[in-house]
Amino acid sequence: MLGIVGLPIPDETLLMFCGYLIWKGRLHPVATFFSGLSGSSCGISLSYLLGRTYGHKMVYRYGSFIGLDSERLARMHRWFDRIGSWLLAAGYFIPGVRHCSALVAGMSELHYLTFALFAYSGAAIWVAFFLSLGFLVGENWQKAAVLIDRYALLLSALAVLIIAVWLVRRKLKTLPAKFVRKMKP
Repeated sequence: MLGIVGLPIPDETLLMFCGYLIWKGRLHPVATFFSGLSGSSCGISLSYLLGRTYGHKMVYRYGSFIGLDSERLARMHRWFDRIGSWLLAAGYFIPGVRHCSALVAGMSELHYLTFALFAYSGAAIWVAFFLSLGFLVGENWQKAAVLIDRYALLLSALAVLIIAVWLVRRKLKTLPAKFVRKMKP
């Protein structure tokens, strides 16, 4: 739970170790899955609640220190209305995103049922994936955890790059034709 809220707890490593313990027969698979799902769901719900309760107050008080003003906040709300729900589900697999997506969802006043559908579905997939990975690699779970830690940042950067390219292409499509002609060589 606390790792999802944002504390530096190696969530994936912990889940893989639990998968390994399932492989060894020391943990029950169903109970372990629901324990991980409960922790993830509680953590992301707490982040959502914090964003919904204190998010705007914090932005208005401290947003200028990080360049976040009311215009940027409004753009963030519009963006989150379009694709943010999907980010709640997929964001579990991107370090840093899972910690912030629920805060933004709360600040965007995303309806709780929509939040719950996407966030808890993402949590179930994420928990099942890392438990299964730990189960499948068995005794080699530590080596797999090191590889995931090593490449998670690279994969996250690649995901951000893909999203940035998509956003730029989308923005270029919406520019008036006279500007696009001027930009072409």
